[in-house]
Amino acid sequence: MKEEQKKYINRELSWLRFNERVLQESYDQTVPLVERLRFLGIFSNNLDEFFKVRYATVKRIVDGGKELENKLKLERSKELLDTITKIVIDQQNRSLKILVDIENELNENNIIVLNETQLNESQATYVTDYFINNLSNILVTIILNELTEFPMLKDSAAYLAVKMTLNEGKSSNRYALIEIPKEIDRVVELPNEGDKQYIMLVDDIIRFNLGKVFSMFSFTDICAHMIKITRDAELDLDNDVSKSFIEKLYHSVEDRKISNPVRFVYDRTIGEDTLEYLKAKMHVENTDSIIPGGRYHNRRDYISFPSLGKKELTYEPVKPLLVKGIKREGSLIKQIAEKDFLQYTPYHTFSYITRFLKEAALDPDVKSIKITIYRLAKNSQVVSSLINAAKNGKNVTALIELQARFDEHANISYAELLQKEGVKVIFGVKGLKVHSKICVIERQEGRKLMRYGFISTGNFNESTAKVYTDYTMFTANQSILKEVSKVFEFLDTPFMLYKYKHLLVSPHTTKRGFRKLIDNEVANAKAGKKAGIRIKLNSLTSYKMVDKLYEASQAGVKIQLIIRGNCCLIPGIPGVSDNIEAISVVDKFLEHPRLLIFENDGDPKVYISSADWMTRNLDNRVEVSCPVYDTNVKQELIDTFEISWKDNVKARLLIDEHISPYKQPKKGDKPFRSQLELYKYYQNKLESN
Repeated sequence: MKEEQKKYINRELSWLRFNERVLQESYDQTVPLVERLRFLGIFSNNLDEFFKVRYATVKRIVDGGKELENKLKLERSKELLDTITKIVIDQQNRSLKILVDIENELNENNIIVLNETQLNESQATYVTDYFINNLSNILVTIILNELTEFPMLKDSAAYLAVKMTLNEGKSSNRYALIEIPKEIDRVVELPNEGDKQYIMLVDDIIRFNLGKVFSMFSFTDICAHMIKITRDAELDLDNDVSKSFIEKLYHSVEDRKISNPVRFVYDRTIGEDTLEYLKAKMHVENTDSIIPGGRYHNRRDYISFPSLGKKELTYEPVKPLLVKGIKREGSLIKQIAEKDFLQYTPYHTFSYITRFLKEAALDPDVKSIKITIYRLAKNSQVVSSLINAAKNGKNVTALIELQARFDEHANISYAELLQKEGVKVIFGVKGLKVHSKICVIERQEGRKLMRYGFISTGNFNESTAKVYTDYTMFTANQSILKEVSKVFEFLDTPFMLYKYKHLLVSPHTTKRGFRKLIDNEVANAKAGKKAGIRIKLNSLTSYKMVDKLYEASQAGVKIQLIIRGNCCLIPGIPGVSDNIEAISVVDKFLEHPRLLIFENDGDPKVYISSADWMTRNLDNRVEVSCPVYDTNVKQELIDTFEISWKDNVKARLLIDEHISPYKQPKKGDKPFRSQLELYKYYQNKLESN
């Protein structure tokens, strides 16, 4: 094995290790039972997206041959695909066993999951009525035998593959497909019987009523097994200059529906003849990723599994807190003029962002609002405020990233709505996704035009803010906000390049800026001064940045990493990364913020950022990393890092590419669960003078 291969974990394998940590939550007995089922849904949803994007990318490289492999410096890509498939099959098998265990525990709690063979008379009547009233008219059912061309299956939709044995002798099998409808809840609650609650999946309700679906056929036997196709989700934009960017993107998203399949999952109990029939008709080759699964696919639907009125089986709801120092009444903008504030959702309420925008929309002295949009809630209050501002005569500019993966349709719709309502909508820079999370307003105060705004690590999305942890800093620092305005000027006129003294902006200065900050820590360590690096990211996959951290470690700089997802760096390699420790926290909330702290000989430099340390974020996106100058906010951010680092309940040690063991409490230490402790930290802040 080459020396450099010992220093890095493959990005795709690292991602699978992250999803393994999600799977761990589903068999952790300390996690409430329904929440364990929901984590199983998150694991399944993550895996779907992995195949659509990451696996699909590697498969494209394999299909492109050695020349493309060499160009992209990805050796043995076919071997990588085989390794991925092996790991995924193992994870799938364990997830199925976990599902059985969870169902058994649900039974112990008087929650009974029924299939179509287990119904009593009254339940059978209820399920039949439910099918007739809610399902029969929306089912898409396709008889396959007479079709000259196999139907195009929807990406990640679940289908029941039906086999009927007719009364017409041998070779009289009929095959059909039933698409599981997405329009209704997958889990159906049946009437309670005494203290027992009964639930059933829509799949089994359909199975119970197969005779009604195919009543026109005379069959001696009928069975249904689930199958699913996952398709390549990469967008291929055409070069037709006569089309607008929105048109190109819209057609590309539509083409995604018929893109090449990269995974075929089937119920492992399906008959061999039915499986071979489907594979032949669908032109699925054995070289493709063919994965035997369980009775039910699209287990992502378990994410919304009902609590069934049993509070003890779910996490206790957390009421978002107020931000210390912000008064409920009066102008938020005027309060921000006095000092910076940090909002850390979901510990804090997201409402300060919408309050800020609503006030800006109505304030007669506010002249303009500029904001970047990546992902929005379904009924976005942010969009409502921007429209309100435009109707009040403000100059409103919204940068909408149309290529936010899997949100393209929603963002196209929002872009068209905002344009219709008088908002200036821009789509950024060709070849660069805009992933920065920034907003700036201009307000006329006497003869001065003052700026106010916020910089965030996450999307301005009321829904995800309830479960994603993210920092948002509200500031009136004119030096910072002047540079935020420069970012918008670059987005509107990308041929103009700007210099930044404070912000680090991808693709121009982020990588260089952070490398310079690391160099400063190296110099301090060599000079015997205080040196250290503390970083919290979603992903660390840039080999160049990994090498830079290795260099710092070898110079004696102590480095602490909290990486939720991908981490290609390997801590503890003798002579390479002895001074690096790395953990990952997976818990109730999804860890999403990017925080970077450089010791700087006792005067820490602190940044919040939209950018992970991935090649795409450093070189191929527009990202903003913002320095924190306010002493109180800076200390608050350092405190939150330290609280996360102390976690000995939900933290995993990132050791190598194979395992992520739980971080164990040291002798005498009490259990310390960082997400609970962070909530207490902010509660105490509110209660203190």
